Amino acid sequence: MRCRSVSLSCKGKINHLIRLPKKQYKHYRDQLLQFKDVDVAWTALSELGEFIRGKRFTKADYVEDGVPVIHYGEIYTRYGVFTDRAFSRVRSDLAESLRYAEPGDVVIAGVGETVEDVGKAVAWIGSERVAIHDDSYAFRHSMNPKFVSYVMQTTKFIDEKAKHVSRGKVNRLLIIGLEKVRIPVPYPDDREKSLAEQARIVAILDKFDALTNSISEGLPSEIELRQKQYEHYRNLLLNFPKPEEVAA
Repeated sequence: MRCRSVSLSCKGKINHLIRLPKKQYKHYRDQLLQFKDVDVAWTALSELGEFIRGKRFTKADYVEDGVPVIHYGEIYTRYGVFTDRAFSRVRSDLAESLRYAEPGDVVIAGVGETVEDVGKAVAWIGSERVAIHDDSYAFRHSMNPKFVSYVMQTTKFIDEKAKHVSRGKVNRLLIIGLEKVRIPVPYPDDREKSLAEQARIVAILDKFDALTNSISEGLPSEIELRQKQYEHYRNLLLNFPKPEEVAA
């Protein structure tokens, strides 16, 4: 029992260590994207680009090799802030009937199980276009796509976005409302300087994102490995020989 309690205690401490960097990262990201010491214009999304709704496809359309697609549910369950590859594909004969996100678009979930899931964003940085589900939107713009996606993960943006979610059995994004949400544009009067600042911030956040993900992915694997080792040795310790085996 003592071994078991020690194992659970260590597991709890490691899980705490996993959550701590994520909390620190979110705080730093939110602070960095406030632009307190930089010339910035908080601009409505509708003034920065347009939202393009996807076209419907179903699970029955999925195949091993076909047209790459992003399903809205994958945005908040499988994707991070950005991606250059799609997890799913549908039949090639559907290609003409689908609607696509172009490289540089930010794909946004239109529905979700929770309010926070709705409006979850992933920047599409693949080399080719990708089809998107009709319960998602492609935000087409001329900014740094990863910068826009990082902004859409901030607490401020999530709080503003929540005001434009229709709540029910299915939480649904009200795109007309989302268009009014403002995001920061650094150095709005100098496009070259603005893009350079966006790239600088992306480079910083990419490093933090990679670090927190490596901790989140690496430590659970270590926990699982140690747990298996613990169970193996526990079983060896408790596998006492039966009396008849000792007598023999």
